[in-house]
Amino acid sequence: SRKACLPSQRTSPFRPNSPPRRTLPRRQFHHQSAIMAARRPQFNQQFHVDTTPLPEDIPKVKEVGASSAPLLSASYFIGARCRAYNDDYMQCKTESNGRGEFDCLKEGRRVTRCASSVIQDINTHCLEQFRAHWTCLENRNHQLYQCRLPEWKLNKCVYENLKLEKHIPDQRPGVTPVELRPHMIYADVAINTLEGKPFIPPSKAEASKQAS
Repeated sequence: SRKACLPSQRTSPFRPNSPPRRTLPRRQFHHQSAIMAARRPQFNQQFHVDTTPLPEDIPKVKEVGASSAPLLSASYFIGARCRAYNDDYMQCKTESNGRGEFDCLKEGRRVTRCASSVIQDINTHCLEQFRAHWTCLENRNHQLYQCRLPEWKLNKCVYENLKLEKHIPDQRPGVTPVELRPHMIYADVAINTLEGKPFIPPSKAEASKQAS
């Protein structure tokens, strides 16, 4: 005859040689549950703001003052103009052995001023196109392929007024860059080519002619 075993002595069917499970007595289990239920929840939702001013010898720099969507819209133009400052800042942080926040303040101020100048110039010369693009990004979960049509108009305006062009590095040669393709496979809405076409800067147009 097969002997019945208690629940605490049963072994797992997936691990026949596993030791029996150890369960708490019912009274002790209910006691611990009551203690956990009576404990007050603790949430820390306060923001810590350090009001200590910077030393007087550190120059004050105004923040860029842009949210994520405008920064994403202008990011490639910021990279085109501010690449040298960005490289200096990253090199300084690499060589500072963990003290980049203190030793690279001068390089960081240069990056901030350069990015602010790009945002200011775009607002001055291409405000309508810039606003249309970053609004589309804001409404489309910051997905660039959803907003190619306003992006092409912005790229054209920025190039004609600021001589800055969008360039995505490390793309395969001989292939149409992803930002210039008229058909986006995963886009929610198909691009109407009657409303606009990809803007190809002269440098990329010359490169495509040489490749062909």
